[in-house]
Amino acid sequence: MTQDQDVAIALAAVAEEMRLARDPWWVIGSAAVALHGAVTDVADVDLLVSERDALALIGRLGLLAERLDPHPLFRSQVFARWRRSDREVEIMGGLAVAVEGAWQPVLPASRMTIGGVSVPDRRELSHILATFGREKDLERRRLLAAL
Repeated sequence: MTQDQDVAIALAAVAEEMRLARDPWWVIGSAAVALHGAVTDVADVDLLVSERDALALIGRLGLLAERLDPHPLFRSQVFARWRRSDREVEIMGGLAVAVEGAWQPVLPASRMTIGGVSVPDRRELSHILATFGREKDLERRRLLAAL
């Protein structure tokens, strides 16, 4: 299988599982950039959900929530890895990013569907990537801008 096929299979599985979501959800990061049409490597799928939906999804999949070491830039109230043969899915419930020393929730206002998967619109995804500020995020932002 090619990377594109692997990613498509993982995204289809995410969309299927998220049919039971009670709150809005989004795929962000490299998978969202790829869904918008940019050519980029997708190492994993970043799934942004509410804490309630994260706990429900983790339970349905038989996963365990993980306690992560403190990170200076990111924190999730609920976090788990859905290890799949095609792509790992990182489930992030209540994700926040540190901006100028304060934690800000990552909660997109826009929501569009591409291939059955919810993503922020291109403008907002670009803003999220800029807020994350890592070199890989800024490169993905440049790829979005070039579309």
